[in-house]
Amino acid sequence: MAFGQPRIEYKTNAQMRTMHEAGLVLSRALDAAQAAAVPGVTTKHLDEAFAAVLNEAGAKSNFLGYHGFPATICTSVNEEVVHGIPGSRVLNDGDIISIDGGAIVDGWHSDSARTVIVGEADPEDQRLSDVTQAAMWRGIAALASGTHVGDIGSAIDDYVSSVPGKPLGILEDYVGHGIGSEMHMAPDVLNYRTSHRGPRIRPGLCLAIEPMLVRGSIETAVLDDDWTVVTTDGKRSCQWEHSVAVHEKGIWVLSAPDGGAEHLVPLGVVPVPIP
Repeated sequence: MAFGQPRIEYKTNAQMRTMHEAGLVLSRALDAAQAAAVPGVTTKHLDEAFAAVLNEAGAKSNFLGYHGFPATICTSVNEEVVHGIPGSRVLNDGDIISIDGGAIVDGWHSDSARTVIVGEADPEDQRLSDVTQAAMWRGIAALASGTHVGDIGSAIDDYVSSVPGKPLGILEDYVGHGIGSEMHMAPDVLNYRTSHRGPRIRPGLCLAIEPMLVRGSIETAVLDDDWTVVTTDGKRSCQWEHSVAVHEKGIWVLSAPDGGAEHLVPLGVVPVPIP
């Protein structure tokens, strides 16, 4: 602790390169889980598809056993916001599901989430997912151009509030985080604008940036399983997440095979591989 604040872990380039290895395995595992998300399958089937990729790569899950969590991914369907437990729930046409997973390679962590719409999409659900994903990328772009971690939340908030159409809510109870030798570390990464600027952005900082948006109220509740978070009004929700590293030459999205170039270059940010 420093002046009452948790100490931030700053990584070496070698450590960040290992985190990128974990991120590449994670990306392939999420590909498998996403491909498995079709009508008629259970959320447990998605978990099995994800775990098989980790096992083949010799990587470990950072979700399985975390404070007793019983699976390798979180599968949050429709009104479930985060931390849904895979099981016997069958996916139906039109469901929206957030798949959140992580991987460890040589003790270094990566964390990422995607939202998938099963079968035919409701246009408003597609809009929800598109806006959430775009907001995440604007938060990541702000990490490249900003001076403080709070700039990320400001960029996310500014984008979401600027989108035409029915307003979407940004969850405030669940935020992004630092990542490295553990999955959840300092600092918190808010997804909304506040007066708190947060710590300075400097090389070695690695963050999981993960906006969560809802179609209705931002009020949530935790179910009796002590994990699954749901919207209290039953409206649908969405989550997108990437782990990102800051180094001397720029930023690199650790959980994206191209370092985030496809989505960042149109925003004026060219990601740079870790030296």
